[in-house]
Parts: sequence; C-alpha cells; structure tokens
Amino acid sequence: MLACRGPALCTALRRAAPGGLASLHCSARRCRAARVAVVLSGCGVYDGTEIHEASAVLVHLSRGGAEVQMYAPDVPQMHVIDHSKGQPAEAESRNVLVESARIARGKIASLAKLTTADHDAVIFPGGFGAAKNLSTFAVDGKDCKVNREVERVLKDFHKAGKPIGLCCISPVLAAKVLSGAEVTVGHEEEEGGKWPYAGTAGAIKELGAKHCVKEVTISFPGNFHLGRQFRNVSLKE
Repeated sequence: MLACRGPALCTALRRAAPGGLASLHCSARRCRAARVAVVLSGCGVYDGTEIHEASAVLVHLSRGGAEVQMYAPDVPQMHVIDHSKGQPAEAESRNVLVESARIARGKIASLAKLTTADHDAVIFPGGFGAAKNLSTFAVDGKDCKVNREVERVLKDFHKAGKPIGLCCISPVLAAKVLSGAEVTVGHEEEEGGKWPYAGTAGAIKELGAKHCVKEVTISFPGNFHLGRQFRNVSLKE
C-alpha cells in the first residue's frame, strides 16, 4: 500500500496482501485495461476531496488506459467550508455523494455498490473530506471512527490482495481499520512549516500502524525537455 503526499499521484502502489507486501507499478503498459475504483469524499480541499489530487489520479489512470469508476458515500458532510474565507458556512449542509459528482461529472455511484469483484484496485485521493466525511479523524484523532462502507472496502480489497492507493491524509483510514498497516503521509517533522501536518505521522503510530518515511527520486530521460510528455518520467523509491 502506498500513500502519496501532495497533489501528484505516485506511480507505484504497494499492495497490502494478507500474506505480505508486493508492488504494482502503474506504467502505461501494466495499467491498461485495469479496472480501478476511485473513492471521493466531497468537492473541495477543506471539506471534501482535494480536487488537484483527484485530477492527478484520474489523469494518470486515463493515460495508463485504466477503466475508472468513481464512488462516494451517500452521507451528509460533517460541515461546509466557505473556501473563499476558510471558515464554516453555518447555514449550509451538503451531501458527500452529490458534491463528489461535481468532480466525476455526474458519473458516480454510491460507495455501497463498490465491490472487489468489479475492480482490480481502489484509490482514495486526499483532502480533509477523508478525515471529516470518510472518518471522524479530524475531530477524534486516534479514537476516530471510519465510515462503515469505507471500512468494508478497505478490508475487502486487503483480503483479496488487491492494490489500495491512499493520497495525502487518507492513509489514516487504512491505519485505523487494517491492523499493522504500513503507510506514508510525508515527513515526521514539520521542518519549519514545510510539512504542516507532520503530526499525522504520530497519530498513525498511535493507531497501531507503522509510518514509513520514503525518499522518492524522479528520474528524467537524458534527452528529456519540456515539450515531451511526462509519461517518460519514472518514479523510484
């Protein structure tokens, strides 16, 4: 299981199989015809899915030829944030599935319909929705509860030995429901504000999971220039 920090989608997913770990590299060749579920948590970084992350995930899967279906839980949002002010909009209430449909251009299904039989992998983009709508981590920390459908999906894919991709804050979901999971949310120290949510790594450890700090090297071909497509760029741990 690989947890990606930031808006860019990492190109490898570490599979958390019951019997051990294996790697699946999502190259254009290997992703072709893969059926991938993408689970959204609303629309907007502070109360739903981080749109840049969702877009990066979807672009990468599209370039790889994967068949994508988007899902979201049909539940109310924890609250609504006015993103122009960064403050709660007290008089508003919104539905996670309805808001997620904005990103999916309407082509979205209730998370209750997501099954391992229909998909080869599942990816959770980040955004505070993962900590507010898919779980209560934003409020309850290590004592959080995870949406029952999210928990079911994670456990089912883990049991089936199928890849689980987790971006940004969403690794806390796996840390909560998969005993002994190994995940990454970035660095464990703030480094002068460079990693403002470094405290999440400590919470992951309190959940009984292992936090792994990964150094990633971006490798460019020798003749690479800006006019070429980024599919020629490789990402290595």
